[in-house]
Parts: sequence; C-alpha cells; structure tokens
Amino acid sequence: MGPASSEARADRADDVLALARLAAEPESVHAILAWLTRRTGGLAALIGPTGTVLATPEPDPGPETLATAATAASATVGPRRRGTPSAVLGGEGGHAVHLARLGHADAAGGDEPPYLTVVGPDDPRCGVLLADAARTLALCWRLEEAERARRRVESAEAHSREAVLHLLMVGGVPAAQRIAGALGPALPALARVYVIECPVRRRREIAARIDQVARGRAWIVPCPVRSNHLIALVPPESQGEPKRADGLARLMVQRVPECRIGTSAEHPLRDTAVGYEQAIHALAVARGAPQRYAGFGRHTDTTALASPEGRLWARELLGPCLRYVPPRRADPGPQELLGTLGSWLSFGGAANRHLKIHRNTLAARIRLISDLLGLDIGHSLAGQSAAWLALRLHSAPPSTAETPAETPAETPATPAAPALAPAPAALDALLSSPAAELWARAQFGPLDEAGPAAVPETVRAWLRADARLPAAATALGISLPGARKRLARAEEVLGRSLLRAPSAKYELWLALRASGSL
Repeated sequence: MGPASSEARADRADDVLALARLAAEPESVHAILAWLTRRTGGLAALIGPTGTVLATPEPDPGPETLATAATAASATVGPRRRGTPSAVLGGEGGHAVHLARLGHADAAGGDEPPYLTVVGPDDPRCGVLLADAARTLALCWRLEEAERARRRVESAEAHSREAVLHLLMVGGVPAAQRIAGALGPALPALARVYVIECPVRRRREIAARIDQVARGRAWIVPCPVRSNHLIALVPPESQGEPKRADGLARLMVQRVPECRIGTSAEHPLRDTAVGYEQAIHALAVARGAPQRYAGFGRHTDTTALASPEGRLWARELLGPCLRYVPPRRADPGPQELLGTLGSWLSFGGAANRHLKIHRNTLAARIRLISDLLGLDIGHSLAGQSAAWLALRLHSAPPSTAETPAETPAETPATPAAPALAPAPAALDALLSSPAAELWARAQFGPLDEAGPAAVPETVRAWLRADARLPAAATALGISLPGARKRLARAEEVLGRSLLRAPSAKYELWLALRASGSL
C-alpha cells in the first residue's frame, strides 16, 4: 500500500470528521452544502423529486447560483426515472454533474428522496466524497424536514386555538366548542378569564407552566393582538385549593416573578368577551399591586340599562347594519361588520391584528359602519360610546321580567331611518331613567370618594376631550406626564383600565352623559 493510498485514507477520514461537526450546526444542510462547494470547487445543491431546488449553500441564492442549480436539476431527470442511486453526467457548458441519492424511497409509498448534486469538478474522487456526504446529509435533511413539519402542526394548532377564542369573543359558542373538542381540552361551561402579561420570549414556557398548574384543564391562547399577553380560560375546579379566584394567579407569580396577572369573575362561555374585558381591567391594577396579580371585584356592567326600551333602542341604532346587504358576495355581511365594530371598540387600531385583515381593510369597514349607523365611529368618543352600549344591549339575554311580547327580538319593529337611531335625544332618554342614574353614580363614586379632586377632574377632562390625553392636559393646564400619572391613579381607584385597550372610557363617558356633565 503506497503513500498516495494512505494519504487518500487520511483525507477521507478528515472529510468524515468535518461532516460530523457540520451536522451538529443549527443550519446543518446549508453548512454541509457550503463546505462541499468549497471542498470540491463546484456548486453543491439538493434537488427534490420534481426537479425543485430544495437547498443551496446560501439560504437566499442569487441568479447565478440558481442557474447552476437548474443545470443540476435537469441532469437528475434521467437517473431518477431509471432509479439510479449515483452517477456522473455531462451537464450544460461541458461541466460534470455528480449525483448521489439521499437514501431509498419509503416502502410505504412516501416521497422519493432528493439528490445531492455537485456541478463543476471533474475529479474521480468526488464520487467517494459525495457518497460520504450523502449519508450525513440524509439524516440532517430528515431532521430539518421533521422540524418544519412540527412547526406547521404547531402553527395550525395555534391558529385553531386563536379561532376558538375569536368565536367565543363574538358569541359563536357552538362552533368554538366543536373545534375545541377536536383539539382538547374541552371548553369549560363556566370559567374565569386570565390575562397574563409576561416577557414575549417566555410566552411558550409560561403557557406550559399554566397548563401544568391548571392540571391540563385550562384553555390557553397567545393573545393575537398583544405579543406579551397570554389569555387563559380556567374552570373553577382548576383554580387551586381552596377554590379561590387568586389560587392560580398566586402560584403563577410565585413561579414566574416577571408576570402580571388579571382575572375576571366567573362567566359562562357566551360572556367570554365580558370576562376578557374584566381581566384587562384587573391587569391594570395588577401592574401597580405588590402581589403582581388582581381580580376584577366591581360590578359595573350595563345590566341596569338592559330594559326593553334599552334593547329596542339598541336594535334601532344597529338596524341599518343588521339589515345591510353587501353588494358582492365576498364583502362582509351584517355579523362580520358587527364583529369588526366590536373589535375596533376593544382594540382600536390594533383590531386588524385581531381580525387578521389589512389595516386599510379595517379603515374601509369602519367608514362603512359609520355611514350605516350615522355615527362617527372612527374619531368621536360619543359615537363610539353609543355603538359600544348598543352592542352590549343587543347581545344581552332578555331579563326574566320581559314577556315574550316585550322582547325586542320577537317584536316586529318598524325599520327606522339611519339618522333617527343615533339622535342624542334617544340616548339621553335612555340614560335619564332612575336605574341609569344610579348606575352612572356607581361609575364615578369611587373616584369622587377617594380624592384628591384633581383625579376625577382629570378623568372628566379626558372624556370631554374624546379620550385624547394631550388635549386633556392642555385643558387642565398641566403637563402630559402629570395627566398620565393622574389617570394611572384613577385606574387603581376604579380597578379599571383607562389608558390601555380595552378601556372603560365608554362606560365612563356614558356615566358622564347621564349625569348631565357633558
């Protein structure tokens, strides 16, 4: 055995060791192809069963690289048809094309394995190098394919869970239950909503911990609007022993100190949107609380306004939208428009992320809804508050005091002209009832009692300025940071979110209107 043979064996051993090291790198397929390109002096590429270029040394190859890879792709047609595992062919421009198949086709009928190709070198030793590289590359390619498949499945499940949350938010409970039943766990009939504010990079880890603490019974969804929020629906039996609302929250902030958690009261599934708003309000308090969590402890809903007259007013106001017939089948219909309106009132400009639509599409829908309702939904807090109340009353279940003949849903109502529904007098009449006045006093009562007077004065100025903080600060003659600090203090007193959506600004504006202060 001569020196040349010993040298060749040593070179091959070095090549195998180099391939083993490259296989451990994160982008191992690209790394091996780049190494082969340098080692052989020709372009290395991975060609799929249909002649598609699957990988090259560069993640984003240029035109010249793609042209050379296309030469390799055309050269694989014949060998693939004949089932040839390896070959050396003459390519375009007189360049040799070396081929080596990455393994064998799956006996169960799976996809054919790709070919490793090298275009350019005319070296007889290239065949041995490709054979060694093909074995390592086959494993790396299968691992990367498995990882891509895992990510696709994970993404599909995340989108399905997000769809369940969206359906619950818009009242589509039966459809949400069917999807959730296929994914697991089943949705609880009664649950608290938890909103967990946490570092973005740790959302997956924290979601896993919540699932563990809740014994696998929580329905957990990354918030589609805020990247640092998790939303969890937790049944009562999973909230700790004893069954206290703060059981899970206390455990979570102990294990993950970076978390801030807001929890709602217990709600049936049809009221998930209400529970989410309550949890957001509680989170505003939790940000300043030493224990880093808070529950929603105030009863400030609009039940007092859900009289037959209130429900009829809501139906008349929303009537043009409910009766809307889109000019094209692909355009949004009444329910989709109402869903867009609810999302806009909850999230503002971030509603496009919630609805998965372009911001220009969102803007067009808001203009359409404004025209239909005769309200300025885009900029006026008065219009937004009226629409918010109408949505709440329209979706509220009939009270037990209402007879079937009194229920607006069953009473044939004469269609009202769009201009009549949003008339200030109609809303003022609704807000002038004794029940509405009591409700309005309850909204501002904690602020007026807590003092100092500057805090409720700032909230009122902020509402009169359409919830625009700079305008409120100017009206009060104070600095912008000073006005923001006072509103943050108001959040603590009220236990409600003001500066971040969903905000209590609509309820407070209506309360201010009911008190005659606007």
